[in-house]
Amino acid sequence: MNQTAAKNASPKISIVITALNSEATIGECLKSIFGLDYPQTHLEVIVIDRCSTDATVEKAQQYPAKIFREPLNAPAAYNYALKIVNNELIGFIDADAKVEKEWLNKLISHFTDPEVVGVSGSIETWNTENPWARSIGYDIANRYQRLGKYATRIATMNLLFRKSIIEEIGGFDEDFASQYDTDLGYRITTKGYKIAYEPNAKCYHFNRQTLNSYFRQQLQYGKNTLRLYFKHHSLAKGDEITDFYMNIQPLLLLATAFFFLLGLVPLLRPLWYVSALVLGAIVIYYIYSAAKVSAKFHDQTAMLLFILYFTRAIAWLTGAFITTIRLYVTRKG
Repeated sequence: MNQTAAKNASPKISIVITALNSEATIGECLKSIFGLDYPQTHLEVIVIDRCSTDATVEKAQQYPAKIFREPLNAPAAYNYALKIVNNELIGFIDADAKVEKEWLNKLISHFTDPEVVGVSGSIETWNTENPWARSIGYDIANRYQRLGKYATRIATMNLLFRKSIIEEIGGFDEDFASQYDTDLGYRITTKGYKIAYEPNAKCYHFNRQTLNSYFRQQLQYGKNTLRLYFKHHSLAKGDEITDFYMNIQPLLLLATAFFFLLGLVPLLRPLWYVSALVLGAIVIYYIYSAAKVSAKFHDQTAMLLFILYFTRAIAWLTGAFITTIRLYVTRKG
């Protein structure tokens, strides 16, 4: 196929990036988008800056993207973008991610199936030199390897979707500061539509580089996960990416603390053994899981997952506790 024919065969696509204080990564993100092996005349690139206080906008202005500044959370920014994009196909890429040159071509091929309304690529680690980031990447890659041809939901980190379908189900739920992509995917797939997964389309994500930043990220997830499960009860059973065992880990930690506190009463002191037994089971499971991932990716650094697993479970439990208190106060008020 000659270049003119290839250009005519390529559908026009709008790519949306929402950003907040993303000066460290937005440049490389946009560079990868404008470096896609795709007719640039068929691409509309939109950056929704959520009122960054750093040099995010200045970095973005170095590229021919349309830039809008709006004081919105991420799902509201996506809904705002839906109103201003000019094309039916919309690509979503996180501001802390970059994609390979053939990313878009590999995703588009799935739309030959009329039942497919969205498709995502795989997630690799951008900042592999950092051991925490590399270990987080191994965890994500390990979980994504459980995906088959289709997914119940997928992250907006790298995603191509039909605008009309998102609008049909009411857009993004702006009440979720995180987990809005899980909610969106669930609402779409329960209507019978398909979200395809293309593992050969590579997206590189800049993972958290410190334990503290990872905890804060997972704390945000924890706050919204409980609300997500209130909205969609069946999601608590787990799916391909977040399975049932991940969901019950915060509850097991809660049980450990609960039995320990009850054991402070002299009559109930034997419950300390129960607390120790549950905690021991968690430790063994985390060591086994980290070792399994370490062996799969041939990198002993992945044993840091033992710490990351604990951090995630504690963050989710803390987030759920905060959400519970807020819901109680709201209802009481």
